Amino acid sequence: MTTASADAILVMPLAIGGDGLRVAVKDTIDIAGLPTRAGTAALADAPPAAANADVIDAVLAAGCRIIGKANLHELAFGVTGVNPVTGTPLNPRFPDRVPGGSSSGSAASVAAGMADFALGTDTGGSIRTPACCCGIYGLKPTWGRISRKGVMPPVSSLDCVGPFAATPGMLATAMAILDPTFKAETLDHTPRLGRLTVDGVAPAVSDAIDRALAAARPDVQAASVAGLDDAYEAGLVIINSENSAAIGPLTENPGMGADIRARLLAGSKTATPEAVAAAEAVRARVTADVDAALDGLDALVLPTMPDVPPKLSEAGEARAAVGITRTVRAFNLTGHPALTLPLLTADGLPAGLQIVGRKGDEARLIAVAAWLAAALPAGLQP
Repeated sequence: MTTASADAILVMPLAIGGDGLRVAVKDTIDIAGLPTRAGTAALADAPPAAANADVIDAVLAAGCRIIGKANLHELAFGVTGVNPVTGTPLNPRFPDRVPGGSSSGSAASVAAGMADFALGTDTGGSIRTPACCCGIYGLKPTWGRISRKGVMPPVSSLDCVGPFAATPGMLATAMAILDPTFKAETLDHTPRLGRLTVDGVAPAVSDAIDRALAAARPDVQAASVAGLDDAYEAGLVIINSENSAAIGPLTENPGMGADIRARLLAGSKTATPEAVAAAEAVRARVTADVDAALDGLDALVLPTMPDVPPKLSEAGEARAAVGITRTVRAFNLTGHPALTLPLLTADGLPAGLQIVGRKGDEARLIAVAAWLAAALPAGLQP
């Protein structure tokens, strides 16, 4: 296992762009003239990208300064952020805990104060999970809202580019840069929230959410979405199918880590055409259920992670840790926007309140997060 290192937050320090906001960029996103290596030795000889990803053009056009390419879980296919090839980024606020994956370096760069915001990607929780682990905000936008041109893998029905930030306001600023149609808003009423009950959540995490909602006092009612566990399993089938097609050929490269190779090979065997068809049926059904649950509400809320992040010393192989994403992966499948608001347990460990909104309604989602954050007393947030 790799020892965490602050130097592992960025795999390629840079100084590109203007003198505006500092931005770290996950190394699955192309920057012209630089290789995109995705945290793996299997791409050590990758040629320089011929053009910027669309999101890179957007941040440069806004006068931002790109401070570097951020580290990640190898090939963006893991949830802990532990990477024996490029190093494991230090979790700046909770150094004995994993930074979360796969966008580990992006989250850590914001938590460390190195970047004003960072770009990550989220196929099965890969923005929300590391944001939760590192005690910051992370937003997975509506699927398809932010361009993925120039982002690895080139084709995905789950993956989204999105921002990390230390505040909801900076999330809104980042979204406006990434999508000129985004217009920030402020809530003019107490947010109406539907609380989803999820089985198997650690008492410390449930207690942190209870305390936060009791302190902020939004209008909360019970809500339900049938099939969230089915959506989790269906999301795994889809990601296994799409990653097998996109990066499966790299399993023959000796530079690929054994853990990632084993997960890719195992996943390819389960992602049969029949399993994919069944997963797509779950996608349609649960998407409709989430839409229905949001009727009359500003957002749904549930834990970002079912437990506090594992200790770095106890982080095991990637397949065993996938359950970390049990509460986030469904919303990759359905395509709804979701963000994580950082909380602290009674023992001072990181937890997250996941807030899920209507498709295309990121502005309302961020406004809800800002309202809640402003109402929380000291000690409930990192």
